[in-house]
Amino acid sequence: MSEKKIMLGNAAIARGAYEAGVKVSAAYPGTPSTEISENMVQYKDVIYSEWSPNEKVATEVAIGASFAGVRSIVSMKHVGVNVASDPLFTAAYTGVNGGMVLVAADDPGMYSSQNEQDSRLVGRTAMIPVFEPSDSMEAKEFTKYAFEASEKYDTPVMIRTTTRLAHSQGVVELFDREEVPDKVYERNIKKYVMMPGNAIPRHVFVEQRLNRMSDDGADMPINRVEMRDTSVGVITSGIPYQYVREAMPDASVLKLGMVNPLPRKMIEEFASKVDKLYVIEELEPHIETQVRSWGINAVGKELMTVQGEYSANMIRERILGEKIETTEPAKVPARPPILCPGCPHRSVFSVLNKMKIHAAGDIGCYTLGAVAPLSVIDTTVCMGSSISTLHGMEKAKGKDYIKNWVAVIGDSTFLHTGINSLMNMVYNQATGTVIILDNSTTGMTGHQDHAATGKTLMGDPTYAIDIYNLCKAIGIKNVNEIDAYDVEGLEKLIASEVAKDEISVIITKAPCVLLKTTKRTHVCKAIPEKCKKCGMCLKPGCPAVIRNEDGTITIDENQCNGCGLCMKRCHFDAIAREEL
Repeated sequence: MSEKKIMLGNAAIARGAYEAGVKVSAAYPGTPSTEISENMVQYKDVIYSEWSPNEKVATEVAIGASFAGVRSIVSMKHVGVNVASDPLFTAAYTGVNGGMVLVAADDPGMYSSQNEQDSRLVGRTAMIPVFEPSDSMEAKEFTKYAFEASEKYDTPVMIRTTTRLAHSQGVVELFDREEVPDKVYERNIKKYVMMPGNAIPRHVFVEQRLNRMSDDGADMPINRVEMRDTSVGVITSGIPYQYVREAMPDASVLKLGMVNPLPRKMIEEFASKVDKLYVIEELEPHIETQVRSWGINAVGKELMTVQGEYSANMIRERILGEKIETTEPAKVPARPPILCPGCPHRSVFSVLNKMKIHAAGDIGCYTLGAVAPLSVIDTTVCMGSSISTLHGMEKAKGKDYIKNWVAVIGDSTFLHTGINSLMNMVYNQATGTVIILDNSTTGMTGHQDHAATGKTLMGDPTYAIDIYNLCKAIGIKNVNEIDAYDVEGLEKLIASEVAKDEISVIITKAPCVLLKTTKRTHVCKAIPEKCKKCGMCLKPGCPAVIRNEDGTITIDENQCNGCGLCMKRCHFDAIAREEL
């Protein structure tokens, strides 16, 4: 018996994995993919789920589960696919035992990402099939079909989603779970041990597999033709299908659910039936380039863009030539992203700003330390890069050059890939100061646990890795822990450590103020009659501190977490800290 629910695309993918009989799920949180694993936990009686330290490890966990004979799923955002590419590319050669699916959530428009890469191209390079759903119901059903295809064709399957699908809701019909029997593991080193002698024939198998899937494309339920007016035909996939149907309801459409390998015969047949052919796809011209290489005249990126998201209006304007009436958005005060009131990162950045120290930054909430008024972070590239960037600077310019530089990285990011960079500094006799902002969570993606929090994704207590002793264990002599809100102590400690000609690590400790376990015990209050209107309390940029028209300040008690940073910046005792 089935029922219907309104579900996020990410929740629908988790439901699809459940219905497909998946037994193992692994991931590292990253917007817009995070809710897949968070929704997987509701099925913990039959699915083991974990947060892995990074996407490479998560992918290897899924591969291991597949080899053992059960269905497994691994999910990540698009830049996480880069981290996972090493095992993924070779798993394409080994193939699977139990079905294996990797979900790659792309971010057109870069709403929460450092680049706008297209994971379909990764799938093509890795030579694995890529499926792309267009709504929540398809997200569930494509996930189920992906496991069938994975086992039928002996391959990992990538499901490519985007932010708009992941975080939009739609009606999903739910069905019972299929209990898939575990496959027997049989030792087969020619299949599972990828040394050159075995990998060479497996590459041949991979090429043959892609050709077979391309030939079978017309019979796959995820590809379909909607023939209507044959004067205009559109090849599309994913969320752009929705825009095409809204803007061009009468056009004939080839909706591709499998975007790698492309079903060539199906495409050629469709193209022969329409007078004018368009290819509408977000980001790179993945489909268009291949279609045109087959000698098919198709119009795409010369009218559309390789950047950002599409819309029905964009298609009306650029494809149909319609003039779209637009209205000017209301002029409201700008609200740039900012650290939360009481955030422990703010006090660290406030000190660095005062000391005029530059920071090589990393990925997390603390990336906001780049913007005014803190303006401390100078560089941010990828997860774990802060420490390696600092190391590279020191090797390029010498020890004196980095006396006014530090690397800044969060606890979860440090365990993701920062630890490798720190080991590299030890091994290659580097100099530099690394500040690990330990707020006891993976904050930016929504407060997920990690290997140092003492709790698993499934809610079980576990050993919490001690970051202090981990740094000591890899050979760093100068490791210091300090309260993140101790600004005077921080300033002295940072000044002492950056002056040294050796590696030092400073771990600032304070839990994220948004954690449920963080209790508000104090609040700060302004004393107007003592205020000199100097603005020193405003420099840290706390949104709870508000300047009045007369130059004095008010502290919003509903926002204030009582961290006391504003009070410490005031030289006139015009702010008091009171116990709640």
